[in-house]
Amino acid sequence: MAEQSPSRESAAALDEQDALAPFAGRFERAEGVVAYFDGNSLGRPVAGAAEEMASFVRQEWGTRLARSWDEGWMGWPEQVGDLLGSAALGAAPGQTVVADSTTVLLYKVLRALVDHQLRVDPSRTELVLDTDNFPTDRYVAEGIAAERGLVLRWIEVDTATGVREDQVRAVMGERTGVVLLSHVAYRSGFVADAEAITRAVHDAGALVLWDTCHSAGSVPVHADAWDWDAAVGCDYKYLNGGPGAPAHAYLARRHHDLPTLQQPIQGWMGRRDPFLMEQGYQPAAGVRALVSGTPPIVGMVPVRLGVQMLAEAGIDAVREKSLALTDFAWSVVETWPQELGVVVASPREHARRGGHLTLRHPAFEEIYPGLWDRGVIPDFRSPDGLRLGLSPLSTTFVEVWDGLAAILEELQR
Repeated sequence: MAEQSPSRESAAALDEQDALAPFAGRFERAEGVVAYFDGNSLGRPVAGAAEEMASFVRQEWGTRLARSWDEGWMGWPEQVGDLLGSAALGAAPGQTVVADSTTVLLYKVLRALVDHQLRVDPSRTELVLDTDNFPTDRYVAEGIAAERGLVLRWIEVDTATGVREDQVRAVMGERTGVVLLSHVAYRSGFVADAEAITRAVHDAGALVLWDTCHSAGSVPVHADAWDWDAAVGCDYKYLNGGPGAPAHAYLARRHHDLPTLQQPIQGWMGRRDPFLMEQGYQPAAGVRALVSGTPPIVGMVPVRLGVQMLAEAGIDAVREKSLALTDFAWSVVETWPQELGVVVASPREHARRGGHLTLRHPAFEEIYPGLWDRGVIPDFRSPDGLRLGLSPLSTTFVEVWDGLAAILEELQR
């Protein structure tokens, strides 16, 4: 825990005590960057990723060529998916794949769940989501609602917190088909009670799809133990897979191979025996059915490196440091002059706080570019939010101190 009167010296002491401190040296470090606070938007590259990519180009691709499909590539969506599922999602093997972008996977899984519910019970025409869900989630839901004639049932949430179980229960009924929510809110970092909410959804006979973009690799997830139906999330934030990295999708085993639950983008790589090139689509068995076209093999190389590092560190240790980092940042901000008017718009309670803090101040939009010029890189969310994404494996306590000191200086100019 941070001291009551934080200082650069106390930050250095915390780094010395940090069991995960050696991991910070296993990432590429950019010259001129004083503090990288944007790990919840794009994680740093794992050191050696460039060499691993070069080796992939020269060996598996350059030397083995198309033979690499038979020698391993065909199984990468499931193999990398199993590694990710174990390290980040609390998922047993055979339920997670890595393929496509977050938006495409979200569409495929949400549409599959919606159609399944309509086939089983045509009266389940309502799709529940909250007003502060990430824009992609809302836009995809709007498109599917238009395609399938659904009613969108919106939960109005406080943007400084997030969706609660009682709010979910209040809007659900016998017409609810699917609920789409984020495990960690992208603005505030609020961690939803995913186990209780999932239970509430199931009590109403509905299914739930969780967005894990801001929790995978930062907050422990127990998809199997919490009885989740499905989840989709990106791999370029806390999993360090790089910009545009292929995303992950989890589908609980009980939903596999149901004739009423089929994803809508029926590509040849998701077909049973794809190389037979036969007429008619027959989905592959199990979670492989979520694959559509040729898997993004090149993009999986850095994803695998990032997930391997997470598995080595352990998600519980990552979570412990995440809370320590955000506690320290919070304690620093509390020492700032009250007349500045900076507000921490994230939950104080550990159980409800994710991997980032959001600070609010009307001047943040104005000073944000200057921070980047100084090598302090948070991200800004309209209208007045500065997000501090503190990636536990790559962020040090001294880095947090130095970055916050720069923010304070810019505010006091």
